[in-house]
Amino acid sequence: MTKKVLCAVDDTEHSNIAVAVAGELAKATGAELTLLAVNVPMGGAGRGGIMVFAWEDADLKRVLDGATAIAKEAGVSAPKMASVKSRDAARSIVVYAEDNGIDHIVVGTGSKGGLSRLILGSVSNDVIARAHCSVTVAR
Repeated sequence: MTKKVLCAVDDTEHSNIAVAVAGELAKATGAELTLLAVNVPMGGAGRGGIMVFAWEDADLKRVLDGATAIAKEAGVSAPKMASVKSRDAARSIVVYAEDNGIDHIVVGTGSKGGLSRLILGSVSNDVIARAHCSVTVAR
């Protein structure tokens, strides 16, 4: 039985679809929903080894607030919000799920073709391969 659902969010269209699916799942099962934003570096460390992450605090708040609004539209009254900083988004999603007793993960998937998926990898594919629990990939 699903008691805790985790949805990875990043303010993209495929992420928004995943939030809607996760919200519907949480509502249907009475599960708690957590929205997780993984703030990844924009590239290598800059001068002095300081890593620059994709989102500043205001951006992160906007991403999570947007996802919360979508979850509420799906019928979840009070989704939890969380964020982590990491170089490996998939690993961070799985570790967060393990550490917080999550029993179902929902992720979106983009529109990468075969070659770009092979070269760049896929967060959703990596989550599926690493997860200890059920994973739904929303399209």
